Amino acid sequence: MSGVREDGHPRALVTQPRIGVHGYLTPQNLWGDVERGNPLPYTLPPERQREVGLDRETWRLEVLADPDGNTELEVPLSREHGTALGFGGLLRLGREHGVRYLKAITCNNLGEPLGMGLWEGVPLRVVVWMARPVANIRRVLYHGYHNDDPLQLFQSTLPIGRVLEDPPGELPVILAYKLNGEYLSGKRGGPVRLIVPEAYGFKSVKWLQRIVLSNQFGATDTYHEGNNDLDSPMKTYARFLETPPVARAGAPVPVTGIAQVGVSGLAKVQCWAHPRDESLPADDPLFVRAPWRDAEILPPPSDWGAALPDGVWPHVPLQFEGSVPRTWPLRYTVVHWAAQLPPLAPGDYDLRCRTIDQNGNAQPMPRPFPKGGRADIQSVPLKIEP
Repeated sequence: MSGVREDGHPRALVTQPRIGVHGYLTPQNLWGDVERGNPLPYTLPPERQREVGLDRETWRLEVLADPDGNTELEVPLSREHGTALGFGGLLRLGREHGVRYLKAITCNNLGEPLGMGLWEGVPLRVVVWMARPVANIRRVLYHGYHNDDPLQLFQSTLPIGRVLEDPPGELPVILAYKLNGEYLSGKRGGPVRLIVPEAYGFKSVKWLQRIVLSNQFGATDTYHEGNNDLDSPMKTYARFLETPPVARAGAPVPVTGIAQVGVSGLAKVQCWAHPRDESLPADDPLFVRAPWRDAEILPPPSDWGAALPDGVWPHVPLQFEGSVPRTWPLRYTVVHWAAQLPPLAPGDYDLRCRTIDQNGNAQPMPRPFPKGGRADIQSVPLKIEP
């Protein structure tokens, strides 16, 4: 398949891992990807990466007023005038304002998370205020490097209120420069990418280079293509991690999985094995009346540092009190779960899992529409032999 669509825009290239098989945090080189660019920016020769600002020494971030509007900034951060923010300047801001938090990245059109990480960076609002905005700002537009090709530009947007103020219990939008205690690799979106904690991955733009403050009243994200919902926060759902393809009759059936914890939190994970030769009720498409069994949501890792490259837990994430999470499970992360189904009679089965969020909604409710994030109930085959 060509890397370019019929309209000239590059296709998204997708690689999908099995998140969770290597531990709680996903090492940088094991993440899945939804990538755009032809060529992919991090594959450019090193000298070209330096030239275009994809190197930590040459990276610059602009914060500008929308040239097509009436936004007023007193001190724009501009490459042209030598005032753009460099990587060293961002690290200096990090010494005073830096934050860390756990977050999973998920594409709203894929059924599983791409990875789970500890992100570190500076709240975007700190840098926005450096440009001294004055008036006529309703939206923050931002994009990364795109091979100097307008057709490859990938832009996302946020309301200015979400950038400047965190609702109670929410995490800040950050300019991220570290993942799991290491500087971001080019493949992970480095030197700097945006991280929007409650959002799907298309809001957390890689290879970030420009912020534009605008008086536009609505979202103009490139991801509107394909009928995507631009404002839907992450959903809560469960996925299997390990299931036996064959099990013996008369013995319990062990299964494990992960759950993405969305905006409404997570209260339960449940499983259910249904004989394939028995029909499903036509009036219960979401399996509300099925005999679901509760699984065990596993506790936080006993040694967080063991998942990091140098074995050291870097400072305290915002969701923690010392070395302990304030609550568990944490929203916008993944958790592991395990269950042991009772012995089953010989035959072929469909094994399903689902979540119940903290509002009492069973997956895929309350937002079953796939363009706002996939949350369908997963089904895997299971064979029970005598």
